[in-house]
Amino acid sequence: MVIETVPKASRVARGAFLKADGPITVDNWQDPPFNRWGFSHVAEMVTTAVVSRHPPTELTEERSGLPTSDTVAAIITDGFLEETHTEAFLVMRGQEVLHERYLGAARPTDRHLLMSVSKSLCALVVGRLVGQGLIDPGVTVPSYVPDLASGAYGLATVQQVLDMTVSVDYSEDYHNPAAHVHEQDRVAGWRPSHDGDPADTYEFLTTLQPAGEHGRVFQYCSASTDVLAWIVENVTGRRYADVLGSELWSRLGCSEDATVTVDRGGVAFANGGIACTARDLARVGRLVLDGGRVRGEEVVPRAWIEDTKTGGDRAAAEGTVFQRIHPRGSYRNQWWTTGDDRGTFYATGIHGQFLWLDPTSDVTVVKLSSLPVAVTEETSRKHAEAFNALTRALA
Repeated sequence: MVIETVPKASRVARGAFLKADGPITVDNWQDPPFNRWGFSHVAEMVTTAVVSRHPPTELTEERSGLPTSDTVAAIITDGFLEETHTEAFLVMRGQEVLHERYLGAARPTDRHLLMSVSKSLCALVVGRLVGQGLIDPGVTVPSYVPDLASGAYGLATVQQVLDMTVSVDYSEDYHNPAAHVHEQDRVAGWRPSHDGDPADTYEFLTTLQPAGEHGRVFQYCSASTDVLAWIVENVTGRRYADVLGSELWSRLGCSEDATVTVDRGGVAFANGGIACTARDLARVGRLVLDGGRVRGEEVVPRAWIEDTKTGGDRAAAEGTVFQRIHPRGSYRNQWWTTGDDRGTFYATGIHGQFLWLDPTSDVTVVKLSSLPVAVTEETSRKHAEAFNALTRALA
């Protein structure tokens, strides 16, 4: 098996940061340049729980490689990966890995933080529990979590939470330390806590208040995924990390355990805290492209996968940055659907994490990165154009 690793002038190691830029701490591990180390060593910065795998299956070792073309070369050899601070890049068509590349100090066995790709994995677990009759997306959240009856989610349906159409007083401004998303980071143990912060993630969720009528406007809110994880825990009677392992991760043939960060109360940070290898994230992509099945076993109902691929309410997302990049795009079941002529849909997280799926070419693209800025329209557009060009070249 040939795997390409591309070292920098000097390998990115914690020791180099300690010498050149100061110590890596819980206050700075998400910020550049420290995030290049931090995203691949999250378990050394934040308390984590293991998401257990089953005996692994190997990805195919017969590799035909990517086609030779200017389009492909521009993506994999002419600076795109370096410019976008990539650690791991993997392209798989069907069950065959066409290209696998690691940059800097990254290695195939490294677990990399997925950020909000974690949301899409949570929704796959929810979909499986829907198939088992444990969750009804049409009922309101307090049917499963009575503690949320009086707050932002008291009148919201589970489906509205899945589709991010809950109107909640919550700021997702990653660059504003006073935003709710920063408070939630502190509660999760990702940043130093402040006096008066809620004791854990679930207490934090009870403090959120509604901001309008639900179901009308798309509002990206990380807290909503943690509401889904609370539902998962209540309907199964088990910790989220354990359910994620038994109902999803252990069924994929993953080569490594995953991890998920947990707060001081032991509550998993479902919206962004999962870390895994690029190869194992590619296995998630195959599960979805294969209609929810792995080696003949139904892991997630095909109907759930098809509903996700179809997309959500386009009008709800009107005027968003997402629709400036994907004019026919929408959000459904914690996945982004582009509405293009290929049925492309994907999971993404800040600082450049992607699981990009193209049903037409049957291609999965995994990209794990450490961009210095959380998200911009320019970087989102650049990634979308690169992935579209690559998958069309493979059709």
